[in-house]
Amino acid sequence: MSEKPIIAIMYDFDKTLSTKDMQDFAFIPSLGMKSSEFWQEANDFGREQKMDGILAYMYTSVRQSRLHGKPLKRKELMAHGQSVEFFPGVEEWFDRINEYGNSQGVQIEHYIISSGMKEIIEGTDIAKKFKEIFACEFYYDEEGNAAWPKTAVNYTNKTQFVYRINKGVLDVSNDVDLNRSMPDDSKRVPFSNMIYIGDGLSDVPCMKMMQSYGGQSIAVYPTGDRHKVEELLIKDRVNFIFPADYREAGELDSAMKSIIRKIAICDTLTEINQNQLRSITK
Repeated sequence: MSEKPIIAIMYDFDKTLSTKDMQDFAFIPSLGMKSSEFWQEANDFGREQKMDGILAYMYTSVRQSRLHGKPLKRKELMAHGQSVEFFPGVEEWFDRINEYGNSQGVQIEHYIISSGMKEIIEGTDIAKKFKEIFACEFYYDEEGNAAWPKTAVNYTNKTQFVYRINKGVLDVSNDVDLNRSMPDDSKRVPFSNMIYIGDGLSDVPCMKMMQSYGGQSIAVYPTGDRHKVEELLIKDRVNFIFPADYREAGELDSAMKSIIRKIAICDTLTEINQNQLRSITK
């Protein structure tokens, strides 16, 4: 573990970092379908079967791939990641924020918590910027075809991954350590050192979690669509709303640096307090 205090920045992916749903760029077109057709089929199927919506879209992905003679394979999904388009400044954001954190005496870690496809995210140029990517993923059979959901991340269970980051239990198969009682001062990343960035209602559970436990939450929006996130701010579900512009000196960049400074100062004061207490009790 680093001796520097750690700040975890957690991101949704679709319409937070990417300009639209990741499947819409290349995966759905590769099936010869329009995005509206694919999502309507997935949503209708989920309602008819009373199935979790995320599992329904994962099943539809496998089904449509087979129907079109293109069994769903990891390699092809990763290749689709190269077609994903990001909001302005995203590609340069991570290194710049890391450098700023280092200048403030803290270590920045970036995480994805998304209901999108992990394989597509791993195929993007920014995938290596994240310490961990928590997203939907398939198990592949002996022939390399998607056979079963390996991980399904829906809007409610997103919060379990915040707890994993908090405790440093990043292996999704390790529920024992995740659920084990742990003193607050031994948790790897305190909630107060967490920042969640999302774009809408699907992120509300994580945003409210930040609000409740002392972290920070930010809702981003495409230019001109501010009204979609204003209610989140009015109802105290987020701390801030900003355009999805990650370029240097923009509103989001400036606010993030201010949040990092605040956390760094609080961590420094806490360390001073703890050192003084230890010196008194020796």
